[in-house]
Amino acid sequence: MKATQNQPAQVQVTPADLLRMAALYLRRHGWHQGTYYAKTPDTLTPPACAAGAIGIACAGYRVEHFSQLDPDALADYLAALGVFVDYLDTTAPVFFIDEDGYLLDEHTSPYSWNDDPARTAEQVITALETAATHWDSLRNAEGETR
Repeated sequence: MKATQNQPAQVQVTPADLLRMAALYLRRHGWHQGTYYAKTPDTLTPPACAAGAIGIACAGYRVEHFSQLDPDALADYLAALGVFVDYLDTTAPVFFIDEDGYLLDEHTSPYSWNDDPARTAEQVITALETAATHWDSLRNAEGETR
């Protein structure tokens, strides 16, 4: 590229984009429960849980734990996961109460939600896509909150 040419603009990837990428990953490579990824060491694209698919969408490759992400990818992962948790809190709240009646966790865990024995792949994919659409609906064309 010559110095007089315009540099390509940086594209800002939003949490909604990452959630849609995670849903697409699950459609193409399969959904999994219990761990981030199915134990298939021979493949670079194993079936994944919701959080694992979000991790792949952020990093571009499988990571065994979000702590393995570089700082920028980690920020993207936490933002996308936060949007997903906010969506789950409003549509499928699961609250954990201890034996004394105290609230232990005020947010739905995407891990336990994903791993519910009654959960289906289509429910997970739909939730990721709907959370993305919901996030978009709260933003204007510049990505700012309405």
